[in-house]
Amino acid sequence: MTITQLYYVLAVAEHKNFTLAAEKCFVTQPTLSMQIQKLEDELDVLIFDRSKKPILLTEVGQKIVNQAKNIVNEAGRIKDIVDQQKGYIGGEFKVGIIPTIMPTLLPMFLTNFISKYPKVNLVIEENTTEEIIQKLKNGHLDCAIAATPLEEENIKEIVLYYEPFVAYIPDTHKSFDKKEIEVSDLDLDRILLLQDGHCFKNGILNLCKNNAYINENHFQIESGSFETLIKLADEGLGTTLLPYLHSLDLNEKNKVKLRQFKNPKPSREVSLIYPKNELKIHIINALRDTISGVVRGAIAFHDVEIISPKAAK
Repeated sequence: MTITQLYYVLAVAEHKNFTLAAEKCFVTQPTLSMQIQKLEDELDVLIFDRSKKPILLTEVGQKIVNQAKNIVNEAGRIKDIVDQQKGYIGGEFKVGIIPTIMPTLLPMFLTNFISKYPKVNLVIEENTTEEIIQKLKNGHLDCAIAATPLEEENIKEIVLYYEPFVAYIPDTHKSFDKKEIEVSDLDLDRILLLQDGHCFKNGILNLCKNNAYINENHFQIESGSFETLIKLADEGLGTTLLPYLHSLDLNEKNKVKLRQFKNPKPSREVSLIYPKNELKIHIINALRDTISGVVRGAIAFHDVEIISPKAAK
């Protein structure tokens, strides 16, 4: 039994196809199939039911996969131990960031991090929260930045900052003249939201439901970007909520339409999340320190009420 064989088994278990798994492992399909067959012969069991389409794990195969994940992860820790002992911070490091955080946070820390840690090959991708959770569990991401708490088993969360919701209210709205607002001041039958798949939408729905003002059926217009929501609001089609950092990028004309909520300000908790096996923890800590250093000066709210990013059940 080898680590490579277990790695191939995990690939087939994930992709449910030998050819695709071989492509992802950068080997030929016969090579991958032969190594898995050798492992099955050695163990005298079938790990995969090849008669099914897509390929399925057998009952014992599922148990083997669960254990193989632990073994492959722990094997990866050996290189981590050596790197940390040498004080080496480098190599490929994959980070996922949710779409409502990526445009504002990434430009704040990326140049700083690259300059400080030039040996790290940072690979950044934009993913939804659901995609991030799955990729962290499958080992396809080293860490991610997302709205929390997620309360996912085997995933750790380190809070980076708290980001308030900010209301965007057109000048024709009844609450435009108020300096600070409450949820009840919004026209909740005409809230403009991001499309499904964005946890920021879940946060707004949870905020409104927490305050017992509305149910989800009242929300009508949805869009894929904050910029579109702002334009719709300017056309008199409703109001919307933005993340605080996103509101900083608006032009002066639009900033006049922003309103903060009264304390405690409804906010999202933004965290660095990573698997509990803590692979590459030295790079994770370096990323955390870099982000905390640049964000501290831009956002410092303390009297906040954390709104869950999880969809209400």
